[in-house]
Amino acid sequence: MATDRRVARVAELIKREVSQLLFSGIKDDRVGTGMVSVTDVDLAGDLQHAKVYVSIYGSDEARAETMAGLKSATSFVRGEIGRRVRLRRTPEITFLEDRSIERGTQVLSLINRLSEERQPEVAEPESPELGTDSSPDVEPA
Repeated sequence: MATDRRVARVAELIKREVSQLLFSGIKDDRVGTGMVSVTDVDLAGDLQHAKVYVSIYGSDEARAETMAGLKSATSFVRGEIGRRVRLRRTPEITFLEDRSIERGTQVLSLINRLSEERQPEVAEPESPELGTDSSPDVEPA
């Protein structure tokens, strides 16, 4: 079993290589339908299985097409990872859709909407005028 540091380094290498493959290596037109980025790679401790989380920007139809294209390109991606990253055994690659960015955006919009609703619709509270200070005058020493 590999150390945690090695697992993290290999996961980062796989993430970088898969990102480069998404940018220029995969020729499947379905992958180019939505804007795709690799958000994370979860690598097993024995370096045999890698879950690649991808964020896809676009409509639901574009997401489905892109995921289908990624699933069909899995063996190509695994082969390229095997050529580019020197490991005894190349890990099995599984693509999973990551919707955390979308959920985060929805949560932020809900928070913003709630904060706008909670703001009182009354004008600002009256502030004391600058010229009328009711504190006693103190002369400087």
